[in-house]
Amino acid sequence: MKTGLVLLLCYLMVAASAGWETDFEKAKQLAEKEHKLILLNFSGSDWCGPCIRMHDEIFENEAFKSYSKDHLVLLNADFPRLKKNQLSREQQKHNDALADRYNAKGIFPLTVLLTTDGNVLKVWEGHPGIRADEFVSQLKTVNNAGR
Repeated sequence: MKTGLVLLLCYLMVAASAGWETDFEKAKQLAEKEHKLILLNFSGSDWCGPCIRMHDEIFENEAFKSYSKDHLVLLNADFPRLKKNQLSREQQKHNDALADRYNAKGIFPLTVLLTTDGNVLKVWEGHPGIRADEFVSQLKTVNNAGR
C-alpha cells in the first residue's frame, strides 16, 4: 500500500514538474499561441504499470524533455482507480470527455499527437516499446510532415 502511494506521489510530481496540463481547452490555447502540437497521454497513475514505465522511460528522458519544451504542449488525462487518488468531479468529467473523443476503447497508456484543432496526427497504443530518442524521432517525423 505504501509503495503504491509513493509511486503515485512520484508520478504526480513528475507530471507537475514536466509541465503537463490537465485542461484540454487551455492546452489548445497554449498550443495555438506557441505554435506547438499537443501530446495527450491517457494514464492510470495508481494501477497501470506500462503507464508508469512510459513516464519513467520516455517522458522523463532528457531527449524527450528537450524536444517537448520547444515543440509540444503536454496534456495528461489520468484515470486513477484507488478511492484516495480520485480526481475532482470536474477533472473527471474533463478526462471522461477526452476519453470519449480519443480513447473509446479504454487503452492504457494511450498517447495521441494532436493539432491545435484537436485533430489526430498519430496514436501510440500501450507502451511503444522503444527508447525515448526513437519516440522523439517519430514525433519529429510527424511534426516535420505537417509543415
